[in-house]
Amino acid sequence: MKDVADLLVESLNGLMPRCAVILGSGLGTLVENVSDPIRISYRDLSGFPASGVTGHAGELVAGYLGREPMIMLSGRAHYYEKGDARAMRFPIEVLKGLGVQSLILTNAAGSVREDMPPGSVMQITDHINYSGMNPLIGEEGDGRFVGMTNAYDAGLSLDMRNAAIRSAIPLFSGVYMWFSGPSFETPAEIRMARTLGADAVGMSTVPEVILARYFGLRVAAASVITNYAAGITGGELSHEETKDVAPVGGKRLAVILQEMLSEKA
Repeated sequence: MKDVADLLVESLNGLMPRCAVILGSGLGTLVENVSDPIRISYRDLSGFPASGVTGHAGELVAGYLGREPMIMLSGRAHYYEKGDARAMRFPIEVLKGLGVQSLILTNAAGSVREDMPPGSVMQITDHINYSGMNPLIGEEGDGRFVGMTNAYDAGLSLDMRNAAIRSAIPLFSGVYMWFSGPSFETPAEIRMARTLGADAVGMSTVPEVILARYFGLRVAAASVITNYAAGITGGELSHEETKDVAPVGGKRLAVILQEMLSEKA
């Protein structure tokens, strides 16, 4: 990790971000809001995963969002690519080593609620790990027993809600359920998700929340709703739909994040 961290410190030219964002499917356009960007391909960062999913650029972008110096990871690796829930462990550990204290996670998700349509933004207030997998399996020591009662930081969550209010952008809130993917959920699984208290479903983020808390980072997260989940409209789901609709909600999320981080600066 030291070699990669040293390379990044040198490349960042004195920039010292305390906040980082991981971008989900189709949300790579959020990096366009970063001023004075420094771009580094994951290929040049030994140990960073090469995502095999379209809609994930696979690059680290550092600069300013508003007045706040920050790092954006444009693209993530998913559990379903290689069956590895630890896929984002190394990048998150590197962020910690660089002095990052807060991690904002974003994803594209399917809505389980008819009142939360595609194009909406949902703040994640809690999650359900339906996959049953955990990125801390295999870790040693008592540190692996991470408490998740307050996984989503109250202060960061309040900052996000207030930023949405100031921006006059509706911000839903709810529970995100993690399915392993890569196949989409069935209508029966979505009925189950609704019964268990989920508001949105997706194939990422939860392992990163667990890892971030393991490394002592504060966490906030938001889903861009790209579709209604299976069985709600009767139509079939596709990754193309996810990529097509994500930028719509992504623009709204970008405004919220920029306002949120500008206020913190």
